[in-house]
Amino acid sequence: MRPTKHASTPIAQTRLWLTRGLIASTLALSACASNGGYHSQPGQTKTNPEGAATAEFVYRYLIAEVAGQRGDLATSGTIFYELAKTTRNPGLAERAAKVSAYGNVGQLTMPAVKLWAELDPASNEAQQAMTEMLVGSGKLKDAQPYLAQLFVKEETRAGGFLYLSTLLSRNPDKAAVLTLVQALAKPYPELAEAQFAIAQSAWAAQKDNVALDALNKIETLKPDWAIAALLKGQVLSEQNPLTAINFYQDFLDQHPDANEIRLNMAKLMVSQKQYDLAKANFPILLANAKNSEAKNAAEVTAIVGLLSYQGGDYPAAEGYFQEALKLGFKDADQIYLYLGQVNDKQNRPEQSLSWYNKVAPGQHYLEAQVNIATAMARDGKVDLAIDKLDSLENLNTQQHIIVIQTEASLLVKAGRHQEAFDLLDKAVKNLPNTAELVYDYALAAERLKKFDLMEAELRKTIKDMPNFAAAYNALGYSFADRNIKLNEALSLIEKALSLSPNDHYILDSLGWVHFRKGNLNKALDYLQQAYQFNADPEIAAHLSEVLWQQGKQAQANVLLNEALRNHPNNELLKTTRSKLKP
Repeated sequence: MRPTKHASTPIAQTRLWLTRGLIASTLALSACASNGGYHSQPGQTKTNPEGAATAEFVYRYLIAEVAGQRGDLATSGTIFYELAKTTRNPGLAERAAKVSAYGNVGQLTMPAVKLWAELDPASNEAQQAMTEMLVGSGKLKDAQPYLAQLFVKEETRAGGFLYLSTLLSRNPDKAAVLTLVQALAKPYPELAEAQFAIAQSAWAAQKDNVALDALNKIETLKPDWAIAALLKGQVLSEQNPLTAINFYQDFLDQHPDANEIRLNMAKLMVSQKQYDLAKANFPILLANAKNSEAKNAAEVTAIVGLLSYQGGDYPAAEGYFQEALKLGFKDADQIYLYLGQVNDKQNRPEQSLSWYNKVAPGQHYLEAQVNIATAMARDGKVDLAIDKLDSLENLNTQQHIIVIQTEASLLVKAGRHQEAFDLLDKAVKNLPNTAELVYDYALAAERLKKFDLMEAELRKTIKDMPNFAAAYNALGYSFADRNIKLNEALSLIEKALSLSPNDHYILDSLGWVHFRKGNLNKALDYLQQAYQFNADPEIAAHLSEVLWQQGKQAQANVLLNEALRNHPNNELLKTTRSKLKP
């Protein structure tokens, strides 16, 4: 996954660390004032010939102190700033910068930090404060000379480039960040950390070839560097997961103890359905974790449990999760959830409920209650399940929306489509609209053949959240299923697939729209890909229909009959069976 964007203000970014020394500096500056320590440069006389502070200076200083003690940090910071400008004293400039940052005095913080950096060029803290302010405000060109100071000293140069990636990661203009990093790294072509900074910023800017060029240079400069190898595998995996797996395996052949690499390789293997190859790595992962300095055996054991779960080996997953608990996994409630889900998959309702009920109020409590309600609904107790969810208290708005979406889903599965629509209709009119809530509302409208409402809501969702792949897919699939607007349907679904590659639901939609357009070979290709990812009954129905139209009736019947055995109550399968009777 590529790095995500984080909203932040320049003051917020520097406020915390700027104020760490505020109390200490208050004491030090008070002592300086009482001892006449603030004196001016020649030609800026504010002190007597002995260098003692003038009465005016002491008076203004004390006003700033009292204002600060009373919480009027704007006044305090302003006076300290004016005193610093007049006396050219770096200590006062530091005080002004820290007070204004602590008090979130927006108009003062930048000039105060700038003055501090100007008056105390040898202070790493001052230069760092100025750098972070400029970076946080998006002034990357202005920040460049300050950033360059990070790399002046050879002994701290490598660490400076690693810090650089963290500092710039919040900036939303990834292309500008890459340009800046390349310029800063240019004088140090033989430094692996400089190349790594280029690789990270290039990957964030979706310039994978630039990232790979830098990472390939690192293999020559620092061939054993696992962190760089990890990043290279992540970049490669977006182009071709199998290439990434092979790259990781080659690295592990030389460095078998690189557990983070092995863990990422196992995740990729599971995603590519190479379960046996992934499982062969599990014992090595666990042995390495138990013997490593990281002391993360419990965490690795839990991850191996998740990979086993994703690979469908539920008994093994259950064993790993229980072992993670014995090893002292910090978030026991998370493991209780996993154990409940594993027992759900093994059709052990009593055991699964027992695990869900162990989850205490807190971060995972709502998910556990949702799973309990879902289990109740599977037993036909839909109303009791909804009552249980309605009884949950102290929910925030987001949690309330999750509960409503869950209740609507339970009603849909029970065939109570009007009730689900009414519930979601009320929610979108009374709660802040999330894209997911509006999406569910649109689908509920479609089930009641309110197609105009469905289309309007999905188009609104796409406008508000242009990277929400499911909305494009839902609208495109609706058009395809109704055999209308097929060109737009194809465009919408292709857009969805570009946002969420290899999503089996989107591949199914793409196959279905090609079927509607008469492109049977393309339809077959996409539907087979989708069915390979997930043997979903609706995908099976679509694939069967395409095979039938291609004259492959025997193959269509085998697939359809197998799907009906596994999903005997699926309406689309039953409809397709009636349509394709031998």
